[in-house]
Amino acid sequence: MEAGGTWFCYMLECGDGSLYVGVAKDPVRRAVRHNSGTGAKYTASRRPVRLVWQEEHASQRLARSREAELKGWRREKKLELIATFGSEIHPSP
Repeated sequence: MEAGGTWFCYMLECGDGSLYVGVAKDPVRRAVRHNSGTGAKYTASRRPVRLVWQEEHASQRLARSREAELKGWRREKKLELIATFGSEIHPSP
């Protein structure tokens, strides 16, 4: 995986209502992979998924650091973050 360039930390809402946090160079395309069942083991059994939040980072290292931070958050705090994202949410195809 290429480490340089623009990376995103992203959050998906799964079909069972759970939230999944990950990193990718293209979160919309990654959400498509999750919906096809090839994205991650966790999301494969919780489809469909919907991209509900994304945040741009200058490197994979920074995106992974943010991912680790968010994975430590309680659900309520994640939902507050999603709410601030508002109309920028990208629907998954």
